[in-house]
Amino acid sequence: MTMYVIGIGGTGSKCIEALTKLAAVGLLGNQRLKVLYIDADETNGNLERSRNSLSHYIQCHQILSGGEQQDWMAAPIETYDLWSPFTGVNASKELQAFFNYNTLKAENPVLGHIFDVLYTKDEQEVTLDVGFRGRPAIGAAIMSQVDLERFDQEPWGQLIKDIQAESSRGTHPKVFLCGSIFGGTGASGLPTIARLIANKLDREGVKERIKIACLFLLPYFDFSAPPGEDPEGIYARSEQFLLNTEAALRYYVNQAKETFDTVFLLGNQNFSKVDFHVGKNRQRNAPHFLELYGALAARHFDLNTQALKDKVVLISRNNQGVLTWDDIPDHLQVQPALVNGTRFAYTWLAEIAPELDELLKSQNNRRVLSPWLLKFFPTDRRTNQDGLTQLSSPQEQEALKTINIWCQDYLTWWYTLHQNEEEQIQLFNTKAFGNPQGKLRREQLNELVSGSNIDSRSKAKDTIQTLKLQLQRSKQDLSSKLGIIELAKTLYSFCKQ
Repeated sequence: MTMYVIGIGGTGSKCIEALTKLAAVGLLGNQRLKVLYIDADETNGNLERSRNSLSHYIQCHQILSGGEQQDWMAAPIETYDLWSPFTGVNASKELQAFFNYNTLKAENPVLGHIFDVLYTKDEQEVTLDVGFRGRPAIGAAIMSQVDLERFDQEPWGQLIKDIQAESSRGTHPKVFLCGSIFGGTGASGLPTIARLIANKLDREGVKERIKIACLFLLPYFDFSAPPGEDPEGIYARSEQFLLNTEAALRYYVNQAKETFDTVFLLGNQNFSKVDFHVGKNRQRNAPHFLELYGALAARHFDLNTQALKDKVVLISRNNQGVLTWDDIPDHLQVQPALVNGTRFAYTWLAEIAPELDELLKSQNNRRVLSPWLLKFFPTDRRTNQDGLTQLSSPQEQEALKTINIWCQDYLTWWYTLHQNEEEQIQLFNTKAFGNPQGKLRREQLNELVSGSNIDSRSKAKDTIQTLKLQLQRSKQDLSSKLGIIELAKTLYSFCKQ
């Protein structure tokens, strides 16, 4: 079975970014995911970061696949990449141009006048290459033009074909849509796209075999326009978020009941402060714990075969402004997996990768490999190649680079998520490892997890040197292919706490 995840707008992209973190540590098992991004702002910074993170995951999954099954990178993820409602549009990205306003008004004056009533002149003429500027009415009009009957319009044709093919094999695929309910792209695109997909699947006779869920994020951040910004300009205004949300919720209560089998709503009392940017690459907000909750909502939808229709389930945290492991849904399963991944990424970047790099730089000195490393790079008696020669091969270096990039992406995401001035995030002790974009602090392994109740004796033994000793004593199957990949897999299994 496949779960089709559709992230709409910047918030939807950030939820997918969080979902890749859960998938990486095995919290989705070997569930197959197929991901689609939807955004009119194709150069949005949040979107770019999420796509890069997904790319790092896919590359790492590819080199780790095969061999004995383990939790790390178990879920195969494919991507339809990005669709913009302006794909294939040759005219300028303005509401007037998109609907051929001049022709419309000349041929059907009544519709033209209605258009003028619905949209101000500024709204009709403003460029939309930075998204829908916090105006759901603009986005809804444009998103509604998606034609799912045209299979030549990709990626919709392939998406519908994939869902149909899977349902015909007797499986029950799931569709999970996520985005904000208060902005422009997510608020307009999520209900519109969901309804179009549901209607199309219904016409194809497969809707009953498919579950559709949505995740709406309520307002959880705000910003102020910088001095000098036109107060009458067309851009998102955080002071309107709650009004947009109220209007959207009224719509969902009355109009969208038949579209969704499960609905998730997430919000926060404390609004995080973000910098104001109209769009483009500079709109790159830090990860937020609500996006982690959003990824956990997708996991919940994936693991529960029965929809929660006509049921209301509430979740909250113990103390406003503080987030601990006890506040994380299913934390008895989630915490060990996330801790495992974080301990591995930290150990790899702080100690393993630097030591390997140092070895490679000192090749001319014929430095001897450490005992723990000889396990994975033994001398090949058939070719008389020593371990250092094998380590320096292009294949091994590419594997090392791929794992390094993923570890840095994973650890940076967690580090940045904790740097929230309005919230006390008490999941990991980021002071123990420092900013992953710089040089990590070494031998802080036993300090990584906040609220850890490990006794002092066990804590004293919990060091990277202990892990290296375990690697040295590990029994390797000499018939299997050793090297960087086997080293990483073995270390990951030893990093469980």
